[in-house]
Amino acid sequence: MKSFKVGLMILLAIVFSVLSAQAQNTDGKKIGTMDLSKTFDGYAKTKEYDTYLEGKTKEYEKERNEKIDKLRDAQQKFEIVKEEEKKKLQDEIEKMRTDLIEYDRQKKTDLTKERDEKIREILLEIEKVVSDYAKKEGYAYILNDRVLIYGDKANDISELILKILNDGYSAKKK
Repeated sequence: MKSFKVGLMILLAIVFSVLSAQAQNTDGKKIGTMDLSKTFDGYAKTKEYDTYLEGKTKEYEKERNEKIDKLRDAQQKFEIVKEEEKKKLQDEIEKMRTDLIEYDRQKKTDLTKERDEKIREILLEIEKVVSDYAKKEGYAYILNDRVLIYGDKANDISELILKILNDGYSAKKK
C-alpha cells in the first residue's frame, strides 16, 4: 500500500510538471479569456431572436387561451343542457381536453426545439469568430472565464468579440 502511494505521488508530480511546462510553453503566444454568457447575451442576433421567440410564445399563449375559453364555455354549457345532449357534449369536452393537451405539448416541444437549434447556431458562430480572432491575433488559448478561478481583465477579449459579432451581423442585415 505504501509503494502504491509513493508511485501515485511520483505519477502526479510528473503529470503536474508536464502540464506546467506545457502551460508555460505557448511559444510567445497569448492566452485570453472571455465571458461567453456576456458575449452571447450582448450579441444582436441573440437579442433579435429573443424578441422573435417572445412573439411566438405570445401567439401560442393566445391560441392556447382561446382553446381554454372554448373548453370552459362547453363545461358551463354542460350544466344547463338536457340530459339527452349531455353525452354528446361530454364527448366533445373530452376531445377538446385531449386536443388542448396535445396542442400544448406539441407547441412547447416545437418552441424548445427551435430555441435549442438557434442557441446552438449562435454558439457555433461565436466559436468561429473567437477561433478566427485567436489565430489572427496570435492567441494560444482563449478560455471561458467560467472555468477560471482568476483571470486578469486585461486578457478579456469579450468586448472585442462582441463588437466583431455585432458589426458582422449588422453588415449581413443590410
